[in-house]
Amino acid sequence: MANIENRKFIALDISGKNYLSWALDVKLYLNAKKLRHTIDEDNAASNEERTTALIFLRHHIDDGLKYEYLTVENPLELWQNLNDRFEHLKAVVLPKALNDWSQLRFQDFKTVSEYNSTLFKIVS
Repeated sequence: MANIENRKFIALDISGKNYLSWALDVKLYLNAKKLRHTIDEDNAASNEERTTALIFLRHHIDDGLKYEYLTVENPLELWQNLNDRFEHLKAVVLPKALNDWSQLRFQDFKTVSEYNSTLFKIVS
């Protein structure tokens, strides 16, 4: 049990509410480990690279998603399945953020910290 590696960042929630930040974190981490090509189309990744990337992806998703995609043995296939499932969130989140941004007024807040908190929430 001591050899189990800690998570590098927050796991993908089963609801997908953190999908956008999770996907960016995964891409950055796989780039750093020189495994990004394992989730790209028409890659020539070795079995060892695919296995390493798949273990990493499975380690960073919710247990419910792990069980749902239990039979997936290719990191590209898992990446595409998760992308198909949660990519639509961009279409939902961006218009809401733009609307919140246009409605944001400094005078609606009692303190600067409340304003900053709301501002950073919209930006993220």
